[in-house]
Amino acid sequence: MKPSAFSTDDTRYMARAIQIARQGLYSTHPNPRVGCVVVNDGHIVGEGWHQVACQGHAEVNALAQAGDKSLGATAYVTLEPCSHFGRTPPCSQALIDAGISRVVGAMQDPNPLVSGNGFDMLREQGVDVSCGLLTTESEQLNPGFIKRMSVGKPWVRVKSAMSADGRTAMASGESQWITGAGARQDVQRLRARSEAIITGVDSVLIDDPSLTVRPETWANQDEWPNILAEPIQPLRVILDSQLRTPVTGKMLTLPGNTLIVCAVENKQRQAALEIAGAEVLCLPSKAKVPKVDLCALLAELARREVNEVLVETGATTAGAFVQQGLVDEWVLYMAPTLMGSDARPVLLMPGIDTMKNKLPLTMKGVKQVGDDLCIHYTIPCALGKS
Repeated sequence: MKPSAFSTDDTRYMARAIQIARQGLYSTHPNPRVGCVVVNDGHIVGEGWHQVACQGHAEVNALAQAGDKSLGATAYVTLEPCSHFGRTPPCSQALIDAGISRVVGAMQDPNPLVSGNGFDMLREQGVDVSCGLLTTESEQLNPGFIKRMSVGKPWVRVKSAMSADGRTAMASGESQWITGAGARQDVQRLRARSEAIITGVDSVLIDDPSLTVRPETWANQDEWPNILAEPIQPLRVILDSQLRTPVTGKMLTLPGNTLIVCAVENKQRQAALEIAGAEVLCLPSKAKVPKVDLCALLAELARREVNEVLVETGATTAGAFVQQGLVDEWVLYMAPTLMGSDARPVLLMPGIDTMKNKLPLTMKGVKQVGDDLCIHYTIPCALGKS
């Protein structure tokens, strides 16, 4: 249905559903973030959002709040209602059983198990169905889920911190801290919305990072969903071709899981790391200098239902992701400081030696975070390829 066919009230109610869906930003994965608003006789009688995987979907929660007022009402949903039995029963049937007479959807579900079937189920039972209202805004809720369902890869977001002269670490590798506390809290939010964080073994050897979500450090505690007693810790992924990760590494003892990905088998080292608490995955490499196949890794993460990946690593690994066309979004924090020409660049990307080979970026937004700037870029040459 064309946007012009929707009323001003339709747009207002869908905007509310999208607003509600955002409450699941840190809690629904691997499921999509979805909101639902039930309206009867010009009044909102029920609102719901998908809170946690394996629990009620947005439609079910909104219908529960609406109760008998669902009969003859209109439901506004940010994503096509599911039509199959997954972790929970189908929401399309719940809408039918509740007596909903009209459903307005923002977008069709890219999941092949649904993908139009939910809307068809509703239509077959006489429900008036229309779709296509605030589609772009709805898509922005779930870039990773949409990409995983469409091309079998997660959405890849690279985070970098640099000085005003484009440096991300001293020559020794020292990098803590380039940016201020506000930027670090902002990175915590990026971690919290991600199912996996990727780093390189050199970063582990130099910094011994935690790579955990710590909402207690957030300045605004109201941002954290009160439905979660403990944060959902992302899968920590270490790119470690030769299995150099120390068994005493901090992250091996912290809440959540750590996956170490190598390119050369070493059963003795693998056994030691597994005893220390890690999972080890070997992705064999035929290169002269074995390196982890990043494309194969992303496919494996998608198989594990990872929607969004945050790459937090040094210039070499981050540059490899960019050069291979695997990055959808680059989040760059720039501090008002100078580190000098001997310091390391923010990205190492050999081979770009002429202007015609430069990689274009599209700026999607910029904001000030404390004394630092946060710039969001997309990389058009990579979109859809990773």
